[in-house]
Amino acid sequence: MNEMIIDFPGGARVDAHFGGYDILTDQPPYAGGQGSAPAPFTLFLASLGTCAGIYVLGFCKQRGLPTDGIRIIQRMESDPATRMISKVELEIQLPPEFPEKYKEAVIRSAEQCAVKKHLENPPRMTVVTKVMA
Repeated sequence: MNEMIIDFPGGARVDAHFGGYDILTDQPPYAGGQGSAPAPFTLFLASLGTCAGIYVLGFCKQRGLPTDGIRIIQRMESDPATRMISKVELEIQLPPEFPEKYKEAVIRSAEQCAVKKHLENPPRMTVVTKVMA
């Protein structure tokens, strides 16, 4: 099992540590934090677009296509009744010189995103407690 250490450095901060990396999170001021880092849910949403971006980048690199001028715009819609995200749209913006023959394939590459696939087939999550000695 891979492991992350999650700790509480103060205020509304909750940070994750793994493999030599530190992922810092905080809540915005209206939610009791200082806004010193993205909120955890914001990082989750960003992981969708950045993961798709990794696949688009890999697609372009494999074919020797320049990535200058390519960007992804991520839009979210919320269900007003539940206040949950009900739709995420990724719009891959391509420069005019991007080859027409690869436009559908670049969409298919973004759809291979591991984060997207995990949302479509979510892992089982358990929560337990342990008293430390």
